[in-house]
Amino acid sequence: MPAQKPYDKVKLARNIKRPTGLDYINNIFENFFELHGDRRYADDRAIVGGVAYLDEIPVTVIAIEKGHSTKERAMRNFGAPHPEGYRKALRLMKQAEKFGRPVICFIDTSGAFCGVGAEERGQGQAIAENLMEMSTLCVPIVSILIGEGGSGGALALAAGDRVWMLQNSVYSVISPEGCASILWKDASLAEKAAENLKLTAHDAKSLGIIEKVISEKDIGTEMFYDRIRRLLTKEVSLLSKDAELVGKRYERFRQIGAKSAV
Repeated sequence: MPAQKPYDKVKLARNIKRPTGLDYINNIFENFFELHGDRRYADDRAIVGGVAYLDEIPVTVIAIEKGHSTKERAMRNFGAPHPEGYRKALRLMKQAEKFGRPVICFIDTSGAFCGVGAEERGQGQAIAENLMEMSTLCVPIVSILIGEGGSGGALALAAGDRVWMLQNSVYSVISPEGCASILWKDASLAEKAAENLKLTAHDAKSLGIIEKVISEKDIGTEMFYDRIRRLLTKEVSLLSKDAELVGKRYERFRQIGAKSAV
């Protein structure tokens, strides 16, 4: 079988049959209780969050949700969060810090919603505030890219102590189509753009952007979710014992550019 090209990974990451954030929440955690609203404007259904148990460990879990059917995807705004979605996520993370709960994020978005209303309500500021606040959050943060990881919309939930990617997920500052439209004024050259964006999980691992690539063997099965549950339980337990968590998180992100430049 020929090796997959980067754009093949993009197609797999976008597959409508791929497990979404709620699939992970419902199959990995127990007693999930969803919380709603940003206490400022509205409840953004593109981001689902609440409290749950991870093998008896109380956690806050947040997921960008795309939905499966066309009706679900429209209701979830196709996984493109508004600023109130990011503010809801931040509210839940600050609540987690107050009660000492680790935070686990599942990321799957082509990017933050770029409509006029979202810009009027401070989309850029909401993302920036998440990055700033997550950098100093005094509880463990584990972020997993489960599909698309597009631009600041994904990064707003990925400023964690550990960032993992599924084998066929992607992580990029821009979509291949957007990149091709800017560089060559032709979105049909997306495959060429994908080759140059270094957006695959193995690219991100080699550049020091993520810590782990998770195999997609048996994806969507009970064995698959059990494997991720065990990985998360082990990692959260280790991070919870680290007295220098915030300082190490700071150094983690400071070192990314240096490693990439070598």
